Amino acid sequence: MSQSNHKDGQVTETPDVSYIKNVDVTHETSDVYIAGIAKFAIALLVLTVAVYFLMWGLFRVFESRVKEPPRSTMALTGRDRLPPEPRLQGAPGFGEGLERNANAGKSKAAGSPEPPKNPLWEIKAVRDQWNDVLENGPVDQSGKRYGMPIEKAKQEILKQGLPSRKQ
Repeated sequence: MSQSNHKDGQVTETPDVSYIKNVDVTHETSDVYIAGIAKFAIALLVLTVAVYFLMWGLFRVFESRVKEPPRSTMALTGRDRLPPEPRLQGAPGFGEGLERNANAGKSKAAGSPEPPKNPLWEIKAVRDQWNDVLENGPVDQSGKRYGMPIEKAKQEILKQGLPSRKQ
């Protein structure tokens, strides 16, 4: 194998050592110290778990020391906290009236239960209200029905005959 030396005396080629074989040596202890790596990994794991529990305990201590300040007298409560109409709901603008009507209707039947918390409750209540108006006619502010139901109006038109335009 040839070696080329430069002016500064550095060797630029690695000599070929593939022909050297030593069957007796399979691992040299100077390569990697396995016991040291294993000890480091175990110590790192133990310290990680210890830090986790210490932080958990520290957060518990901080949480127990927190004192809630009293609510301001200016803070909004209940209905005052609701955003202005129209709200994002199934039947905008019907919310309070529907609850009153539903509670009034249910209180006649059985006690005064609250309306269910089902999101579709409001839509169902509006549909029931609209179906009642279509079947029995509209109701004025005093509670009396005026006009006539749609089905009855259809029958009256059919009895009188449908008006038609002249050609």
